[in-house]
Amino acid sequence: MRGEILDSFLHYLAVEKGLARNTLEAYSRDLNAYLAFLEAEGIASLADTSKLTIMAFIRRLQKRGLSLRSITRALVAVRGLYRYHTREGLLPYDPLEDMELPKLGPTLPHVLTIQDCEQLLAQPDAESPLGIRDGAMLELLYATGMRVSELCDLPISGVNLEAGFVLIRGKGGKERVCPIGEMAMERVKNYLEQARPLLLKGRESPFLFLNNRGARMSRQGFWKLLRHYALQAGITKHLTPHTLRHSFATHLLERGADLRFIQAMLGHADIGTTQIYTHVNQEYLKQLHRKFHPRA
Repeated sequence: MRGEILDSFLHYLAVEKGLARNTLEAYSRDLNAYLAFLEAEGIASLADTSKLTIMAFIRRLQKRGLSLRSITRALVAVRGLYRYHTREGLLPYDPLEDMELPKLGPTLPHVLTIQDCEQLLAQPDAESPLGIRDGAMLELLYATGMRVSELCDLPISGVNLEAGFVLIRGKGGKERVCPIGEMAMERVKNYLEQARPLLLKGRESPFLFLNNRGARMSRQGFWKLLRHYALQAGITKHLTPHTLRHSFATHLLERGADLRFIQAMLGHADIGTTQIYTHVNQEYLKQLHRKFHPRA
């Protein structure tokens, strides 16, 4: 049942909606969990489900200890599945049509201090090819605020060191130009001259960053490297590649950058998405006030 139900819907999301690969993977995971639940309950078709079925699925997720945000994300995927099959005439009705999803407040992203970022960026070995590569990746991620998938997919043709910018292909295939600072330019230049040819070992690749086999660096591979360098730097905070993206935006905002500029750099379609960083900045100011004001 799973293949028949999922394939056409995921194809629709990829082709007609233009959703990014990571978003499609998240939809696929959540929907596979839902369809596995239906199979375990002996339900052979979406047409045999009801609102009670979905409520039972929610209870199952709650028993597993999932957060409200994770449950809501799964319900968004399930609702999309029902809407698609109803619109295509494959279902007589949508049991989720009048069901409201939980209201979520903004979750403030984790950010590093500038000192933490400097410590992290100082960890890679500047004398080894892999260390040179890692330093360039970390520096470029923090310099541009790009997503880790965008970093791994970045083609060598997307880097213009003479002009000082990178061309990033983001969600939905949308492109944006991001300037890069001198430190990032220096590290990328050093990587291109000293490390990348050694990683290629005479082969060719369109991708800028390569693993030790000369293939495209994966998100999982970079995640492991980041955790390794975080431990070396003594950073105990929760740290993911997205933390550097959040830190990039927050540090710009703290220094007076316009929110529209940050929106363009991050590739957000809606300014409302970028406004989460104003909340982060307010929290930072509150912490400073509590720490230093004599009557706080």
